[in-house]
Amino acid sequence: MPERQFVSVDHPGIPMPDDMRSWSMPWRDYAPVDITPPPLRPDGLPVSVAEGWAEQCVWPGDVPDWAERQAAALVPFSLDDHGWPLNPVGRTGRCGRNLGKWGENTAADPIVVAGSGADRHVLLIKRDDIGVWAIPGGMVDAGETAPSALVRELREETGVDLAEITPTVLARTYVKDWRATDHAWVCSTVALYVLPEQRTAVAGSDATDARWWPFAGLEQLTQDMGAAGEQLYEAHRPLLARALDQADIDAAAKGFS
Repeated sequence: MPERQFVSVDHPGIPMPDDMRSWSMPWRDYAPVDITPPPLRPDGLPVSVAEGWAEQCVWPGDVPDWAERQAAALVPFSLDDHGWPLNPVGRTGRCGRNLGKWGENTAADPIVVAGSGADRHVLLIKRDDIGVWAIPGGMVDAGETAPSALVRELREETGVDLAEITPTVLARTYVKDWRATDHAWVCSTVALYVLPEQRTAVAGSDATDARWWPFAGLEQLTQDMGAAGEQLYEAHRPLLARALDQADIDAAAKGFS
């Protein structure tokens, strides 16, 4: 394996020709840069493991349960000849990990919409790590189900408790997360909650703000944020587009469209 160099976690990776992204294309000289931050390198890993957010395996080859992880994955993935997991969307130009686990890191993203039509609003948080507005959500804890994680993450990040509501699952999908590498990535269960009116939201863990934004359309949402000097998290744009398609249907079914 080519020698690696540690770079900043937000390094875009080496140039990636579209025709070489697929793992099925041989690339003998492929040398991705390693974005592993100090808390996940061998010297810092024990502290991160003790804090409960990182697994103790230094390398993917140390993971003992790849068969079980592959069977439970939201998006199927394969292993290379060394037993390392391969990102299901192909090469990223980056290796190492900036996530808690090797392979798929399973998340839960609740999209909460209040009202319908021109009066519709969506509940978003301002992330404390990258300073942009995003869907509330986070990683599913060990032994936790996706429905439980949806409720927990929403409560922790916005103070809104929707445990009594059964959402519509929009997708179980790969997320274009800024932390993804060749061997660690994020896939999420995305679910839509539709309410007749807004509930009070207060920023909690992983958020510096929580706010209801007008949500008649993505273009309008982008313009509103731009006018306020704010920015929408690009990876969540396709998820919000799915929510727009479903929100009016669910509102009509609940009788408050």
